[in-house]
Amino acid sequence: MGHDHSHGHTQNKKALLISFLFIFTFMIVEVIGGVMTNSLALLSDAGHMLSDAAALGLSLAAFYIGEKASNNGKTYGYKRFEIVAAFLNGITLILVSLYIFWEAYRRFIVTPDVSPSMMIIAVIGLVVNIIVAWILMRGDTEHNLNVRSAFLHVLGDMLGSVGAIIAGILIYFFNWNLADPIASVIVAILIIISGWRVTKDSIHILMEGSPANVDMDQVKRSMSALKGVIEVHDLHVWSITSEYTAMSCHVVVEDEVDRDVILSQLSEFLEREFDIHHATIQIEGEKALGSHHHCCT
Repeated sequence: MGHDHSHGHTQNKKALLISFLFIFTFMIVEVIGGVMTNSLALLSDAGHMLSDAAALGLSLAAFYIGEKASNNGKTYGYKRFEIVAAFLNGITLILVSLYIFWEAYRRFIVTPDVSPSMMIIAVIGLVVNIIVAWILMRGDTEHNLNVRSAFLHVLGDMLGSVGAIIAGILIYFFNWNLADPIASVIVAILIIISGWRVTKDSIHILMEGSPANVDMDQVKRSMSALKGVIEVHDLHVWSITSEYTAMSCHVVVEDEVDRDVILSQLSEFLEREFDIHHATIQIEGEKALGSHHHCCT
C-alpha cells in the first residue's frame, strides 16, 4: 500500500512538472502572438494560461514543501501550504479576469484592428491544452485535489482557446473585430468563476470549516450508536489539507466498558466510514455527564 501511494505521488509530481513546462512555454508564445496580432482574446487566453502555470507551479511546490517533516513549530508539518497556494491562485485568477473585463470594455468603445493570424496561435494553444489535459489524466485526478484542480484549469483554458479560434474565424471571414473582445469576456467569465470557487474553498479550509463531504450530525449519530457510548460532545471536524481530515471530540461511555476497545472501534469506524484518519478522542466516564458546560456540539 505504501509503495502504491509513493508511486502515485511520484506520478502526480511528474504529470504536474511536464504540464507546467508545456503551459508556461506556450504562455510566452501567446503573449508575443497577442501583442503582434493586437488580439485581446489571445492575451486573455495567455492570462488564463498564466493562472494555469501558477496553479501547476504552486501545486508542484505544495507536493515538495508538504513532504517536509513536522516539528515543534509546525506540528502538522507543511501540508497546508497546498491551501495557501490555492488561495493565492484564486485571488490571482480574479485579478486577471477583472483586468480582461476592463480591456474588453475599452475595446467595445473603440474597436481596434485585429490580425486573423491570431487563429493560428489559438489552434496551437488548443493542441497544447489537449496534450496537457491528457498528461494530467494520467495522474490521480480522482483523489488528489492538486491534480484535479490543475486538470479543471486546463479544461477551462481549452474553452478559451476555442473562443479565440471562433473569434479568429469571424474576423477572417466577416471582418468582425468585435468578436475579439466578446471572446475575451467569455474567457474572463470562466476565469472569475474558477477563481471564486478556489478562493472560497481555500478560505473555508483556512477558517477551519468542516469538510463539505462530512455530515457532522451523521458523524455524531453514528458514534453515539456504538454499543457502550452514551454521548458525544465538543465535536470538531476540520481539514488540514483537501486530503487530510482531522477531528476531535469528547465521548462519554458506560463505566463498565473497556475504554481502549471503544477508542479502537471509534477510530477504525471514523476512518472507514468518513475517511477521517486523524481523530483525537477524549473518553470520559458517566460521572462526566453533569460536569460539563457544553458550548459546542
